[in-house]
Amino acid sequence: MQSPLIRSFSQLDTLDPNRPVVTLFSGGLDSSYLLLRLRRMGVRDVHAVSVDIGEDESSQYKRQVAEALGATIHILDRREEFAGQYVAPAIAAQAVYLGIHPVSSTLSRPLIARSAVDLARALGAQTVLHTANRSQNTLRRLNGALTLLGWEGSFGSPYDLDPVTREEKLVELRSAGIDLLAGRIVSGDSNLWCREFESGILDDPERHAVPEDMYTWSRPTALPGDSETLTVSIERGLPVAVDGVPMPLTDLIDQLNHRVGAYGLGRYSGLEHLDHGEKVLEIREMPGAYLLLSSYRHVESACLDAELIREKRHLEQVWVREALEGRWFGDLRLTVQAFMDTCAARTTGSVTWRLRTGGADTRAINALKPLYLRDREAWEERAIEAESAPFARADSLLTAV
Repeated sequence: MQSPLIRSFSQLDTLDPNRPVVTLFSGGLDSSYLLLRLRRMGVRDVHAVSVDIGEDESSQYKRQVAEALGATIHILDRREEFAGQYVAPAIAAQAVYLGIHPVSSTLSRPLIARSAVDLARALGAQTVLHTANRSQNTLRRLNGALTLLGWEGSFGSPYDLDPVTREEKLVELRSAGIDLLAGRIVSGDSNLWCREFESGILDDPERHAVPEDMYTWSRPTALPGDSETLTVSIERGLPVAVDGVPMPLTDLIDQLNHRVGAYGLGRYSGLEHLDHGEKVLEIREMPGAYLLLSSYRHVESACLDAELIREKRHLEQVWVREALEGRWFGDLRLTVQAFMDTCAARTTGSVTWRLRTGGADTRAINALKPLYLRDREAWEERAIEAESAPFARADSLLTAV
């Protein structure tokens, strides 16, 4: 039986100050403040876990803050695992939330949770803490993942029932000699697949704007009238090459983020629901995802029967729902994944695009075992001949008789 869920700072008083505590650490205000609170409580063995999946924050910055607050930092490079075991399945599942935007933190949270649990077990830790609050979907995704992973100790976020204002956190950190976090006007989350912004100046869906300098990948650098062609190759459901050059998925996504983003492509905005149905605004830039998801759909359409694709489109949203609700490690998501993998095994081909400012157009769709026609008139003639053949044979037999 798992220990009680931690939902408030008062529950931290029950921790044994002599046993290890693992906290997820992003280098942001919430996770830094939690380290401060643990230090003030006298917890002697705090381990701050940062899972590197291609985020914006530098390792040096995180190390500086964690060590200043008395924690041992663990920076775990999980970029290849994230791309291969989380992003790749999402591409095959066409993981787009309600047709609005590709999912992102939905994919990273289960990997972060697994990494924290692995470390906590190795250390013999008593708890795994994170800093998600009630207005963040991360709360149910991390708690859901930690539950399904069967973590034996306590876990949760003290911010769930004990929100602390931004100003309070800044004041207390400054008094402790930590003054590295001022000036942030939104909450950000980034990885090699997506850069995402929410809250702060983006709180109000009815009136919001993202300063252009917050975008990195999708800030247009191509000149008006510029264009280029680009080919994405897919083998058995996995993107494997750009312009015929094989590369790991991490490098492939990185290249597309910059090449596609140069034309101002890959920006998304949309509302996403919280645990009880309320909705919040999220802004994303995902140029690589923009082109990869479209490329995959084109190749898949060339390879799979129409009825199979119709059923797959329904199951894609089941996959998204289960992952989104924190059930990545749940039976239903895993079962649907088996269906996606079966379809992916038959999805091999390539798409050539012409990139231009404001859009991308296909120039060639190729499949290893295509279902498409390349010459309709020739096909019609063959189809008529095949349909007529039995009647011709029948007439010949009658004539012979």
